[in-house]
Amino acid sequence: MTSRIPRDSRLRLVRPRPLAAAPRAVNQRRSRRPAPRPPEGTPAPAELARMARIGLAGAVRVARWADAALGPGSDAATADGKATLSEATAERAAAALGLSAAQIRADWDTARLAGLVEVHGDSARPGWRLRAWDRDDSAVLRGWVALFDAWSLACPEPAGHEAAGVAEVVSAMPQVLSFLQLSAGPVPVDQLLDLLQQRVTELRTARCEVPYEPAAAGPAEPAATAPAGAAVAGATVLAEDPAGAGEASLAPLLDWALQALASVGALTYGDGQATLTPLGSWAVWVKLEQICVAAQSPAGNIEQSAEDMLRGCAQLRPNAARAEYRAWLAARPVGSAVTELLAAARGEDALLRGLAFEALRVVGAPAEPDVRAVVEEPALRPYALLWLAEHDGVDPEDAHEVLTREEATWLWVDTAAAVSDHGETAMLVRHLEAAVQPTVPALLDEVRAVGHPRTVQVLVALAAAHPDPALAKAVRRAAFQVHTGG
Repeated sequence: MTSRIPRDSRLRLVRPRPLAAAPRAVNQRRSRRPAPRPPEGTPAPAELARMARIGLAGAVRVARWADAALGPGSDAATADGKATLSEATAERAAAALGLSAAQIRADWDTARLAGLVEVHGDSARPGWRLRAWDRDDSAVLRGWVALFDAWSLACPEPAGHEAAGVAEVVSAMPQVLSFLQLSAGPVPVDQLLDLLQQRVTELRTARCEVPYEPAAAGPAEPAATAPAGAAVAGATVLAEDPAGAGEASLAPLLDWALQALASVGALTYGDGQATLTPLGSWAVWVKLEQICVAAQSPAGNIEQSAEDMLRGCAQLRPNAARAEYRAWLAARPVGSAVTELLAAARGEDALLRGLAFEALRVVGAPAEPDVRAVVEEPALRPYALLWLAEHDGVDPEDAHEVLTREEATWLWVDTAAAVSDHGETAMLVRHLEAAVQPTVPALLDEVRAVGHPRTVQVLVALAAAHPDPALAKAVRRAAFQVHTGG
């Protein structure tokens, strides 16, 4: 009598596929919303790209010089490991290009912010946008938008101001830029200062940072008869400095913000007024449109925290999810958005971990320093290495090759945990195809050794889902051994 249980064929996995190819839950229909048209008078994309090329000509020149002079094996490009151009390198570039060292440093910083040059350790290499600069208008516009998003890094902030006050101004500037875009012409700086003051007051009121001041002596008006909006108006009055010191403290910060935006080519600033350039108007319109898309989307994630936004995007198709990420990012400063996404990735939900790094792919170059800083965190390391590999130009299908066998196994378990928590049982069975090990016994041996905190739960779920009794029994035995410390 022969055994009814196959001994080998079902215990052998199919050819390994890249980890990025793990199946995802899909139950969202594609959006039928037509592509929006920019406001009348907006230049064509080719003309906008031409403007961007003119504005970034100095940065491109320095980036191409760095490509030729600072490649692997050449002298160090930076002095402190933080992408600051060293004195010797700045002098070399100035002599070669016929510019001052100060201009070289300014163009170098612009090139980094626009993604034209990437610094790794003490060497520099060109970004992918530089390679496509002359032939791809979309790459040029994406590079300029990356510089526009990093406007607060383009000029040093004025001394003598607390970091919290600077952060408030950076958070409030999207509203100021939206007002400039809707005005479609010059706007007096005094009007912008008033708008900035109102927005900062709203931010402080939302955080309940309203100083208490006793009301003047006199009969109190009954709450039931108070006019609508009196509480909000009273909070605004309390938050403002009666002597006008609030506006006085914001005036130099507004001046700094307008100068920084002017330096990246987003607006013109002078004679007591500011006007968006065609590039700046187009960029603000794009971000406003992204916000409108998110507000009209089924998930409506624009006001949510990073964690809730990622949960709302979990069931969307990849393209729809990326649109949500772009809109969510457009509504907040890049630095705080990246910090919030990484905080969500550090949580216990493995699905949010993967989605957070998908959102960081939408962020692009501005997120690189923060992603590089979490490489040593075990829970984030495989995701960060894959992100950095793709950012450096590695094909996503081949990016998994940067992982060691142990890191790939850890990522397999983490992805399996996400599938187990949020997917169907059939998806968990198909997830075996993403393992790098050729056989199930080899996979189980390495899964037991990798030390993932969800190993037992993943193996138990896999054993319950798999239709092969022999494989399920082997997986249950492995789960018991991990649980008992064997």
